[in-house]
Amino acid sequence: MSGMRNAIYVTLAAISFALGVIGLFLPVMPTTCFMLAAVWLASRGSPRFANWIRNHPRFGPPIQSWERERAIPRHAKIMAVIMLGVSCAIIAFTVSLWPLKVGLILGLAGLALWIVTRPLPSLQCPVRGVWSEEAPERR
Repeated sequence: MSGMRNAIYVTLAAISFALGVIGLFLPVMPTTCFMLAAVWLASRGSPRFANWIRNHPRFGPPIQSWERERAIPRHAKIMAVIMLGVSCAIIAFTVSLWPLKVGLILGLAGLALWIVTRPLPSLQCPVRGVWSEEAPERR
């Protein structure tokens, strides 16, 4: 049963990773949140896959910043707030039910506020190689 559970986690991690890669090319689709989900899922099914994502040259730094400091890079904050603003505008013009419209816009505005209040990554973060496969506490 453990093998089946690991396979499910790895499959979901691979799907999340693929969605994150797609997000590199589609500006309306996020990348980092899918990569964070991929790392979380992979760490339960394949620590080696999780470490590979953490140490990936493109995807690793924002993931490591989040895991170590709960920090979001400035460019990611800007993009997220812009996309949330666009989403609010679309909702304002397309959703006809006022309670739903107001609720969605307030929820997205709250999310934007939360994102903006996260710290920026420190200069020394992330440090490469800390998530090596040899680290027993990460297994």
